[in-house]
Amino acid sequence: MKTANLAIVFTDIKGFTQRTSAQTLEQNERLLAAHSELLVPLFKAFGGHIIKSIGDAFLVTFESPTQAVLSGVAIQDRLWQHNRQAVEADRIEVRVAVNVGEVRVEKGDVFGEPVNIAARVEGVTDAGEVYFTEAVYLSMNKAEVPSAEVGAFELKGIPGKVKVFKVPKAPYRVEAPVDGAAVDGAMPPYGNLGLSRVRDDFAAKAVVLGGQLVDATSAALAGAASAARGRTLAAYRRPLLGAAGALLVLGAAAFVLSGGSKVDAALREVESASASERPAKVEAAQKLIDALKDPGESKYYSGRLEEAEGDLGGAAYRYREAAQAGNADAVSRLIALLDHPKCRVRAYAAQALGELKTAKARGKLEALVEHGGPGENDIPIFGCNSRNAAREALEQLR
Repeated sequence: MKTANLAIVFTDIKGFTQRTSAQTLEQNERLLAAHSELLVPLFKAFGGHIIKSIGDAFLVTFESPTQAVLSGVAIQDRLWQHNRQAVEADRIEVRVAVNVGEVRVEKGDVFGEPVNIAARVEGVTDAGEVYFTEAVYLSMNKAEVPSAEVGAFELKGIPGKVKVFKVPKAPYRVEAPVDGAAVDGAMPPYGNLGLSRVRDDFAAKAVVLGGQLVDATSAALAGAASAARGRTLAAYRRPLLGAAGALLVLGAAAFVLSGGSKVDAALREVESASASERPAKVEAAQKLIDALKDPGESKYYSGRLEEAEGDLGGAAYRYREAAQAGNADAVSRLIALLDHPKCRVRAYAAQALGELKTAKARGKLEALVEHGGPGENDIPIFGCNSRNAAREALEQLR
């Protein structure tokens, strides 16, 4: 078992579930595409490794807690620029939560209490803010990042109270602005504290159009007019699951996956591709999967491709088929998804494991019944309860 001491960052969009039920599918897709293209370059500029992106949420790891927090303030300042020039339907407000600790690293995912704490802290973080735990405060470079104590919180499933800090809004020191960062003479809320540190690094990947710092590839495709109003999604679309509250679109997630096969490499390319590049990458990966001769392996990789595209329900279905064909990796992936930060993903995995009658998932299912996870019963109509799904799966095991 591999472990690592990492900074864990969770982000999500304020009011995303409500927005999915009030907007058209095209509006939701445009929102998610813009969200990904705004955040992903900044995660990478600070050395972040994107573990996954499900709908409106990112899970990212950093070797440096200081860099993790700086990426958060850079994101908030970048979104401030975007929102001042975007129409209301295209505005994006996110919350950023950071924790640090020793996590278990398995098949490109991370598990353990530090991940759970980060997810819980995200739940108490306000939109537009960057919150972090005392563990981060004690380990980061305080000369680089100002801080203010928020308070001690009782977090569900976490013993004792967790002391939480935040990065205060400027002025504390105002950095030299990056090109296009000031809008109408005003400065962003964190004074370019993060953005100023990636100016040189970021310049090769970004250009300024209409006062916005945008990804160069997207700018070339979209043109100055659409760049000024936010990114548009490429014409390619995958069918999405059920109700709007279950909309799951993977942005530019970059899973680190074991193995050196051509399929693994192709999937990594899908996961790291921009919205405009993804259709061709998906087609290439699908051809390699179709050429696989072992049915279980083919269905497992089909599930991996579904997951890379953001259809976690479809992925769970494929993993179940792969498991029925004798693929052990598919079973392991379903069990790992029981720890996912999104409720619906945990529910999909629990349902599949129950149908498979997977005895070795019993411990994880029992833990899910006892503790639940983030996002349980979040919206009355489109709500989710993975604890109930786990409970039903345990009944099937009996």
